[in-house]
Amino acid sequence: MVLTMTKPILLLLFFFSLLPPILTVDPPLPSSDGSDFIRTACNTTLYPDLCFSTLSSFANSIHDDSNRLTRIAISLPLHNTLHLLSYLQNAYNRDNQTAVLKGCFENLEDAVDQMRGSMKQMKELVSTPPGSVQSFRLQMSNVKTWLSAALTYEYTCTDGFEDFHEDDSIKDDVCSRVDGVKKLTSNALALVNRYADKAI
Repeated sequence: MVLTMTKPILLLLFFFSLLPPILTVDPPLPSSDGSDFIRTACNTTLYPDLCFSTLSSFANSIHDDSNRLTRIAISLPLHNTLHLLSYLQNAYNRDNQTAVLKGCFENLEDAVDQMRGSMKQMKELVSTPPGSVQSFRLQMSNVKTWLSAALTYEYTCTDGFEDFHEDDSIKDDVCSRVDGVKKLTSNALALVNRYADKAI
């Protein structure tokens, strides 16, 4: 009786030894390149998918550094606005632009100035030794103020086209391009707010 029971048990053990060791595989570790960190941060923005798609390519340099994430987020609308200004200047001769186009151009230039101020303040924040909470709050307040002003200038640009009926193709072209910059600026501002709240 003992011999007849032993054989099925041995067969069963042999069968289980052939199965892939799925129960012994370690669970996947969180990504070490910063992509999970970026996705979590982007979930606080109004345009999380755009936020992640534009920042994920910097994951290896961001890792889990909120300050670096914020600076790169600000650099995106800054560089995009500079490219947009160059495009507008080439596509629509500035000397022959309507008042609406000239106004938009000037507003975008003002937005660039504000974003440059934000970027400069963030870089100084990195090199400044740990100081008082009050000093940090003042610096972050400057960054928020300048980014908010940049966003306002961008909206002012597109608002000027509400009564523009001379050429709908120009209106659609400019407004769609500026809308893309507005979304990037909005995301940058949201990430600045997140960084300021978590750092204090």
